[in-house]
Amino acid sequence: MKTISAILLASLMAILSNMLFAQDQLGYQMPPQAIADLADAAPTPAVSLSPDDQWMLLMQRSSMPSIAELSQPELRIGGLRINPRNNGQSRTSYYLGFTFRSMEDQKEFGVEGLPSEPLISNVSWSADGKYIAFTHSKQEYIELWVLDVESRKARKLTDAYINAAMRGRPYSWISTSYDIIMAAIPEGRGDAPQKPATPLGPVISSNEGKVAAVRTYQDLLKNAFDESLFSYFTESQLHLVNAQSGTSKKLGDEGTFMGFSPSPDGQYIMVNQIKKPFSYLVPYYRFPRSVEIWDKAGNLVREMADLPSGEDIPKGFMSVQTGRRSFSWRADKAASLYWAEALDGGDPKKKVEFRDQVYHMDAPFKGDPVADMKTGLRYSGIQWGDSDLAIVNEYWWNTRRRISTAFSPENPSETKVLFDRSTEDRYNDPGNFETVRNEYGRYVILQDKKKKKLFLFGSGASPEGNKPFVDTYDLESGETERLWRSDNPYYEYPIAIRDVKKMTVLTSRESKETPANFYIRNLKNGELEQVSEFGNPYPSLSGIRKELIKYERNDGLPLTGTLYTPPGYDPQKDGPIPVLLWAYPREFKSASAAGQVSGSPNRFVRLYGGSPLFWVARGYAILDGPSMPVIGEGDEEPNDSFVKQLVANAAAAIAKLEEMGVADGKRVAVGGHSYGAFMTANLLAHSDLFACGIARSGAYNRTLTPFGFQSEERTFWESPDIYFAMSPFMHADKVKEPILLIHGEADNNSGTYPLQSQRYYNALKGHGATARLVMLPHESHGYRARESVMHMLWEMDSFMQKYLGKGFKQASR
Repeated sequence: MKTISAILLASLMAILSNMLFAQDQLGYQMPPQAIADLADAAPTPAVSLSPDDQWMLLMQRSSMPSIAELSQPELRIGGLRINPRNNGQSRTSYYLGFTFRSMEDQKEFGVEGLPSEPLISNVSWSADGKYIAFTHSKQEYIELWVLDVESRKARKLTDAYINAAMRGRPYSWISTSYDIIMAAIPEGRGDAPQKPATPLGPVISSNEGKVAAVRTYQDLLKNAFDESLFSYFTESQLHLVNAQSGTSKKLGDEGTFMGFSPSPDGQYIMVNQIKKPFSYLVPYYRFPRSVEIWDKAGNLVREMADLPSGEDIPKGFMSVQTGRRSFSWRADKAASLYWAEALDGGDPKKKVEFRDQVYHMDAPFKGDPVADMKTGLRYSGIQWGDSDLAIVNEYWWNTRRRISTAFSPENPSETKVLFDRSTEDRYNDPGNFETVRNEYGRYVILQDKKKKKLFLFGSGASPEGNKPFVDTYDLESGETERLWRSDNPYYEYPIAIRDVKKMTVLTSRESKETPANFYIRNLKNGELEQVSEFGNPYPSLSGIRKELIKYERNDGLPLTGTLYTPPGYDPQKDGPIPVLLWAYPREFKSASAAGQVSGSPNRFVRLYGGSPLFWVARGYAILDGPSMPVIGEGDEEPNDSFVKQLVANAAAAIAKLEEMGVADGKRVAVGGHSYGAFMTANLLAHSDLFACGIARSGAYNRTLTPFGFQSEERTFWESPDIYFAMSPFMHADKVKEPILLIHGEADNNSGTYPLQSQRYYNALKGHGATARLVMLPHESHGYRARESVMHMLWEMDSFMQKYLGKGFKQASR
């Protein structure tokens, strides 16, 4: 029999145990004022140019929403997140108003007639630029509005309510008229289904020997009630609405439309429609579906495809569903439909000469399809020029190879390879062909007057950083000629050619000290005309130093990172200061590509809620985006030596910072988001390089993503040792440094569900590690609510102040 003292001792120990492991009950906190002011800085307006380049539409962005807004009801079904009150997507960012700016004389004009307290999204121009359509969200429904550009007056277009539950724009302009096709909530739909008080029966999944290796998805359908909700909120009635008169008529029958696209001449509509039975294993975009051609009145012309569920698509990044896929309209022809079909059964492991066959069919869509070219790699789309020019693109992930081939649409057998390159090789990236709107309002490849030359816009990666360029490409010789390239101290990239004859180009130009603004540059004489006037939203950061640093890994691989230091800081006079290293690993198939420089030292500092740069204001040095390459050449895969290469990358970065006198090696923190969080946990487990770590929204146990993750195609059963070695969860006993884990409770990113952080924290706690877990209510993979973002910043600041110490003294002045 226990003595009284033993019972009291046991009770006391239980109380102490509960106190030690109890959850902290803490309200939302605010970070130091210097950080809060930066986070609250007014966002720069978004910009949209009219099709004729006469107007610049400035769209005022909303700031961070409140946690009350984010706490509104939300349905998570079929891979969608739906606001059940207004039948739209639940996590939408809005514009709060419009301003017009003339490209001719830079005068600005307001807009009349906008709804009070507008919540605007889905903004698009009519083909001729005379109207702008947009949706306006109210608490209980979503409306379609139109803005007359000439009068600058806005008005509601129809009394029918938009169904915006599906991803993508819920309406589409017909480019040859002022008609709009919109997805509307069906009339007389009634109330939403109510969940039964008692279940109707068990939920059963059955498989009879069929291979269905699918990756880890979230927000999937779980039962019959979810199916009924999915149908209720996604079924729509298509309407044809005229933007001038507002007249409206219904098109076809109700359905769950994943997309709808009018032909260039506006006489036909390609309709992508989801069908039953729905799947509980994959999101909505892999449900059974049909692709149909309707006429403008909504009558069925022809069914082009009847596709089953995508549950059993073969494993691998280059795997595709069998049957017809990747439907698109030919941009330079009235009504010609193109698509591809796999010749390898959709299985990338099969050894075949050709992977895909491209077909087309012209209006009136009768008879058999016409076979065009075959592709040796996986088909990835066509860029259209005119009847004499089109460019087909093909790609293969495993080799990072991309081929672009020119062909004549009228004679597809006449082909010429323009580019055959590695997508990892940034230094030799030729850029993208510039496009222009044609008479159908579609974008086609821009050619010179003689149709002998095309124009290329590129990022211009180089050992000194990105220096964007404009080139011409000679179709006969294949040679390029450089017309212009950005140079120090500016980062300037081309947006659109305004006049081929005069060679004027609209560009965006910025520097370390000045934010991006729009300019018209004359490539012939170098004249530059500024057409926007966006100011510096972060005056308190003036004077910070930004520097591209270069160093080598222990195997000689060149690495780089962007170093930010506080205003007035001199490492030679002031000595080492705390450093935050914020990174994200990247996989490569070649060491030469992995060692190339990315980014530009000439770009203006732009902050976002998850940016590490806030801590420059607290006197810390920030090494942002240091190279974290993981290389697997030949038959070796990058992940075969993931941890070893990760540690080598980090050690090289710290050695460089110590050599510069910025860091002392004892006050360096490592952090990252998503795969960067995975990296952080691995570095703490497998090295003693860091004083502490911050891991946000990560995945830590790879057995919970057994059919592949990130760029890993092998399954857990094929490479159990790799999954074990790469999982920080399996090495939780090795973590000796403090770690801060932050995760959104509603994370729907594949593989990074909240359970990952919760289980990892429990493993760390069970081994006595110094760990803190912060779960943010209602937040997904990225954090949106102001309260959440501010609290995250407070957590990170408090954590680093505790384990790294105070920053450079002048930063707080």
